[in-house]
Amino acid sequence: MDRVHSVQVAGSDPRTVEVAGDQRLLDAFLRNGVYLPNSCNQGTCGTCKVKVLRGIVEQPTPSETVLSADEQTSGYVLACQSTPKSDVEIEVPLDAGCGPRHVLRDLTGKVHEIREVADDTVALTVRLDDPLEFSAGQYVEITVPGTGEVRQYSMANPPRSDDHLEFHVRRVGGGLATDGWIFDSLAEGHAVEMRGPWGDFVHDADADGPMILLAGGTGLAPLKSIALHALELDPEREIHLYHGVRYRSDLYDVEFWESLADRHPGVHYTPCLSREEGFGRHGYVGDVLVEDFDSLRGFSAYLCGPPAMVDAGVKACKRRRMPGRSIHREKYTPAPVSESVPA
Repeated sequence: MDRVHSVQVAGSDPRTVEVAGDQRLLDAFLRNGVYLPNSCNQGTCGTCKVKVLRGIVEQPTPSETVLSADEQTSGYVLACQSTPKSDVEIEVPLDAGCGPRHVLRDLTGKVHEIREVADDTVALTVRLDDPLEFSAGQYVEITVPGTGEVRQYSMANPPRSDDHLEFHVRRVGGGLATDGWIFDSLAEGHAVEMRGPWGDFVHDADADGPMILLAGGTGLAPLKSIALHALELDPEREIHLYHGVRYRSDLYDVEFWESLADRHPGVHYTPCLSREEGFGRHGYVGDVLVEDFDSLRGFSAYLCGPPAMVDAGVKACKRRRMPGRSIHREKYTPAPVSESVPA
């Protein structure tokens, strides 16, 4: 069995966590209820970078777009990719802030429903064996049976519905999890193994002003959770959702959002089609947002979807004078390709 090492976070409030030699730093800290910034858990975003002050850790060589050569030379590593090989002391960036402190857990459940909602898109509901505490906007990793691989899916249900999890899954051609399992053989009653919750993309309950939600494709899932949670806190909350897809056949949950808008006068739903006209608005969500608002001062925004859509949406929000601190974003990036398993 690998030796257990002590990893201490330096600072005025030092915290120490015991980490197995084959366990990644981020996994160990979150399982012990100690917060470290985190987002992708794939080594592609850099959110979880920490500085090693003392000791030895191992990690795959990161891309310089994630950790620069200077940062690597200075001792920075990615907590989601690093395993300790001795007792270690680390320093967390001062601007890391404070995020959700839910304990990371291994989860089991059974498929309750698989419902086709659009072309190559399903809503998957898993009934949990034990409830999960999470924040609106977070995700879990689902284990693909027989592969040792995991894939990440955001919860679409609000945290109060903690005995089941709803996911929105779009088929990826040749995808290990989608073509190879979810769209092929997964059925109601089948067991599902997961771990979570992960991620810092969460609803800020302290920001009580109007909200902009920009979704691309199945990036709608965490925004649905965030919107429902915000409405539970304030049924009169002003929320503007823009859901962008290419074609009408890619659009889903239309009746849900129209019904939600009927029940809550502050909710405004705008579907956006980039390659087809005749339903909703024509164009990209960021462009449509700019057309609709002269100023977004006092608003907060949540954006989730493909990287290009999120980047364009951030620019649109800033163009309408929304400060960067009010913009929350989550980029859906492809799963890393295993050398032995197709993506």
